[in-house]
Amino acid sequence: MKARNSVSITLTATFAAVYAIGVYFLTPISFLPFQVRVADALLPLAMLFGWPAIIGLSIGAFIANFFGPLGVVDILGGALANFLATFLAWKLFRNRSRFWQLVGVAEEIAAVTLIVGTYLSYVLAQPLLLVWLGVFSGSVLAIGILGSALLFALSTNRMVVALRSHGFLIHRLASEQVERDKVRQQ
Repeated sequence: MKARNSVSITLTATFAAVYAIGVYFLTPISFLPFQVRVADALLPLAMLFGWPAIIGLSIGAFIANFFGPLGVVDILGGALANFLATFLAWKLFRNRSRFWQLVGVAEEIAAVTLIVGTYLSYVLAQPLLLVWLGVFSGSVLAIGILGSALLFALSTNRMVVALRSHGFLIHRLASEQVERDKVRQQ
C-alpha cells in the first residue's frame, strides 16, 4: 500500500512540475487570447493515469498561472478548467473502448475553451467569441493533436505492460485491454 501511495504522489508531483515548467518556459504563447499551451498535451493522460494526473495537472496550472501576468482569476480559473477537463475525460473513458478516448479529448478541448475563454474575455476585455476562437484553436493543437498522439503512444499494449510492470498506476481498462488482446492472439 505504501509503494502504491508513493507512486501516486510521485506521479502527481511529476505531472504538476512538468505542466508548470512547460507553461512557464513558453510564457509568450501561454497567456494570450490566442494561446497555445503546449503543456495541455498532458491533459489526455488523465484517462490513463487517473487521479495522479487529474490532481497534478490542476496543481500545475495553479502554479503556472501564479507566475503568469493575469492574476487571481487565471490562477483559480486555470486550475478549475484543468480539473474539470481531466476529471470529466477520465470519467468518460472509464471502462469503455478507445473511441471514448477521442470523446474525452474532445471534451477536454471544449471544457478548456469554454472555461478559460470565458474568463480570459473578461480579464482581457476582449470579445468572447474571439477569445473562444483563440483558446479553441490552441487547444485543438495542444490537446487534440499533441495530446492525442501522446495518449495513443502510451496506450499501446507494449507501453501499458511496461508501465504496469514498473508499478505505475494505469487505468484498469488499459490492462484489461492488454488481457483481451492476449486472448485474441491465442
